[in-house]
Amino acid sequence: MTITKNLNGSKATLLVEGRLDTLTAPELEKEIQSVSQAEELVIDFSHLEYISSAGLRVLLATHKEFVKKGGLSVTNASDSILDIFDITGFKDILDIK
Repeated sequence: MTITKNLNGSKATLLVEGRLDTLTAPELEKEIQSVSQAEELVIDFSHLEYISSAGLRVLLATHKEFVKKGGLSVTNASDSILDIFDITGFKDILDIK
């Protein structure tokens, strides 16, 4: 997995590429912690191929942290990732654009 970080004022964007699973979820957690001072977080999944329950757990924890601030949004998720969000109920929790 590759993560590209972009900070723009109080907004942080993380572009996640590859597979978000048990092995790579801690890497995403680390990157999210590195931008925890941001008010708003955008996670761009335009190049995400797969997400496991470990990745979903990271998103849920991040949502809980950023809902107190400017919010978390997930952008550019593929149809297969959107299907996972739908089946797991994450479509109702996350701000998906």
